[in-house]
Amino acid sequence: MRICLVSAFPPSRGGLSEYGLHIAEELRSNPFLRLTILADQLPHPQSEQNGFSIIRCWSFNDPTSVVRILRTIRKLKPDVVWFNLLFSTFGTNPLVAFSGLLTPLLARVTGHYTHVTLHHLIDTVDLDDAGVRHARAYRLAGALATRMLLLSNSVSVLMPGYRKILKERYGRDNVHVRSHGILTRKPEYPDFSRRGNPEHRILAFGKWGTYKRLELMIEAFKLVGSAVPNARLVIAGGDHPKAPGYVRSMRKKCASDSRIKFTGYVHEDRLPSLFQTSTVAVMPYSSSTGCSGVAHLACAYGVPIVCADLPDFRQMAEDEELAIDFYKPGDARALGDCLIRFLTDPAKQQAMAVQNLSTALRMTMPNIVEKYLRHFQLEQKIKSLRHSAILLKLPAWLPARAMLARVMARASLRRARDLTIPPASAKLRNGKGLLHSDVDDRGKLRRTRIAVDGD
Repeated sequence: MRICLVSAFPPSRGGLSEYGLHIAEELRSNPFLRLTILADQLPHPQSEQNGFSIIRCWSFNDPTSVVRILRTIRKLKPDVVWFNLLFSTFGTNPLVAFSGLLTPLLARVTGHYTHVTLHHLIDTVDLDDAGVRHARAYRLAGALATRMLLLSNSVSVLMPGYRKILKERYGRDNVHVRSHGILTRKPEYPDFSRRGNPEHRILAFGKWGTYKRLELMIEAFKLVGSAVPNARLVIAGGDHPKAPGYVRSMRKKCASDSRIKFTGYVHEDRLPSLFQTSTVAVMPYSSSTGCSGVAHLACAYGVPIVCADLPDFRQMAEDEELAIDFYKPGDARALGDCLIRFLTDPAKQQAMAVQNLSTALRMTMPNIVEKYLRHFQLEQKIKSLRHSAILLKLPAWLPARAMLARVMARASLRRARDLTIPPASAKLRNGKGLLHSDVDDRGKLRRTRIAVDGD
């Protein structure tokens, strides 16, 4: 099966580039697939990721991106075109972003099977809080863009509530719910000897400056620091594209406090150390734009989470059984009190860490991508059968009907063999890790197999 993945891709830092990398790594590991990544162009020449077939054929905020992507797809003739999208993937300019979101529909019109993984919905985003002017016009344009995306062959969303919205408001049934995944093949059991010894590290991770701001976190940390002297605040990540210079300004304000550390952009290789040494991950957001990648990263390393009590995050915690402590949004005192209670309760720290690791074990990227591939394979086989069914409409007396039936049957069988992706082995996929036999057909663990207190 030939797959084109349309996504921002490292070393680009565009939206969802890391997610695109993890999808691509899983697809590349399957010898029965041919993967080509249609990625965003880099502002400066940089070395590419090894082992990938990458065509950088579109640019952020470039109005010609849609034409260039379609031209490349036409040359490659893939079986599946998979789009990894935010509403702002193709640009912050409203017209460019809107035209970019036309690409899945146009790819389908030209005869290609298109699938969209949509990471948020414009219907659930607080546009005022995200700093968007002319929110009403954006809402109308977003609704139209959503309808265009739903004209793809199929769409995946990351929360059940999103599927409900798309079905009730837009009347579409080609929407599937998929887990976000934990952006790693191998979850790591939490190393409790590195947490609270000698300091409790409070991690705030993200792209800062819009609905993710640091003022509340820093104010709450002042309360935490007086009650828990060995607490430290680690702020990781850079500016949101709409808020250049924000992190630098906050670093200057906190320069006199040695307990607050700014790491800047964190490369993929440094993530394990960053999370394993953190006692808790905090999401001090004023609004949400969908399923949180930070929360799933925390789960991968067994890190408990403290989070603003927002509807998307509450639904995410309930659906995926995440261990999250919630506080009232915008209330620094509530956040501070929540962190103090957590940092002074070692039993709770361990229980929440183990629960998040248990969740991570059933959301590994091999498991998530395998479900996508099963869906693509089924759709391609149905398409092949539809072509064969054309013969049924031919009159029985037609002399060439039998010969055509044999030719098309052989072609269908050949096509089916080409599209068949053998199921994952029941052996370990990554040496030490999750057995596929430990996961049922809904992605739920039969047994967590986690050793706690010598058990």
